[in-house]
Amino acid sequence: MLQFLLRRLTGAVVIMFLIGAFTFFLFYTIPQDFAELACGKNCTPENIAVIRENLGLDKPITAQFWEFMGGIVTGRDFAVGHCPAPCLGVSFDSGDFVWESIVDRFPLTLSLTVGGLVVFLILGLGSGMLAAWKRGTPVDKFVSGASMVLSSFQIYFLGPIVLGLFVYSTGWMESPKYTPIGEDPVAWFTGMLIPWAVMATIFTAQYTRMARSTMIEQLQEEHVRTARAKGMRQRYVFFRYAWRGSLTPIVTILGMDISALLTGAVVTEFTFDLAGVGRLAVDSSLTKDLPMTMGVMLFGAFFILLMNIIVDMAYAYIDPRVRLA
Repeated sequence: MLQFLLRRLTGAVVIMFLIGAFTFFLFYTIPQDFAELACGKNCTPENIAVIRENLGLDKPITAQFWEFMGGIVTGRDFAVGHCPAPCLGVSFDSGDFVWESIVDRFPLTLSLTVGGLVVFLILGLGSGMLAAWKRGTPVDKFVSGASMVLSSFQIYFLGPIVLGLFVYSTGWMESPKYTPIGEDPVAWFTGMLIPWAVMATIFTAQYTRMARSTMIEQLQEEHVRTARAKGMRQRYVFFRYAWRGSLTPIVTILGMDISALLTGAVVTEFTFDLAGVGRLAVDSSLTKDLPMTMGVMLFGAFFILLMNIIVDMAYAYIDPRVRLA
């Protein structure tokens, strides 16, 4: 296991370097003076020259690249001060360090992800197992039908309906907002409740169908039929053999969903007017804030690689047939 982790971590470092290089040179092929972008409107040539020198844009592109990559590891010095590692540059729009802006927005996105994840996993996997257990019965038909209907909804469609019904019309619930959990746990919970519910509705349908289909497939495997033939109880066979084997494809999709949610639930944050990492990515692209856009892309790539490693490790625990060579 240790050798596996070392290999994966080494590969992740190489991949992150390649992604960083590709992202850097991709943005630098844009026919636009970065100093002008950072300076904004009504900027004089003198100000542009000062900004170009302060940001190191007057240096050759290769020197800028190595300063950028080195800043991620050791930090960099700018005219506005020292940028500690991991330094992803200075925002053209706000003048703040990119990494500090991402870290400031990340707790909201993390709260949105973790809360929604807990809700839709419990509901989705639970209802999928129930449908597989009661296959062919009215319970199975009801759960399958409900999941098909709910899967047709989208967050940008269901979100405004929920807001209009429970917030604006009846006033039963407060408008979604983020409060740090350390300041007020109750306000944190109530402020995230509607986004969690909407996300859970959408994702629950997906995981219900997936859990049901994989459970039914596992119940037809030879080792499960053998366990039944030996006289083991149906409940024991269901949870001990079939359930564990059905988790492998679910873990794969779950890892992808967590990566996407952690790197910015763009639609969810825009629907409920929440300022998370996803909203930061969209805003920075609209304002042509290239350092912020590059930083969010690298931040997302890091989490995708991290979740891939965690998923591979989970395979070895879930399925004994998997061997980490």
